[in-house]
Amino acid sequence: MIIVTAKLNRKKALAVVLAITVVITAIILLAGRRDQSPEGPGTAEIPVETAADIVTFLEYLGWQVSPDPIDIREILIPREWGQVYEAYNALQIEAGFDLTAHRGRPAMRHTYEILNHPDQVEGVVADVLVANGQIIGGGIQSIHLDGFIHGLFPNPVT
Repeated sequence: MIIVTAKLNRKKALAVVLAITVVITAIILLAGRRDQSPEGPGTAEIPVETAADIVTFLEYLGWQVSPDPIDIREILIPREWGQVYEAYNALQIEAGFDLTAHRGRPAMRHTYEILNHPDQVEGVVADVLVANGQIIGGGIQSIHLDGFIHGLFPNPVT
């Protein structure tokens, strides 16, 4: 049998308690990070498997859309952003999305015709950006020269 004795004074006891606290805090923080998306808090990403899931999402927001997309196209979210893309991402953030973590990565843009926009009867589309099986952003916009664009917000009429 081995017996170890140590003289424990107040400083040593405080140092041991502090070290144990640091280790436990680090374990808790690292375990909590595993459950968050890699993009961090404040990002909304909605899982989708099919185009019908995108239609369901838009209908959930109160938008009536054509059942089939007008266009599906692969896009590349630029690595370096100018003023235009910074403003576009500000729209995304306002709607609960954030494209920052997707810089330099491809995404699919699904475009649907909006049939019930309160301000414009025709020429309004919803662009929905999808990457890795999740909706990562998009917008509702007019295709007219004097048009508008806003984030993926609920229809104010419904």
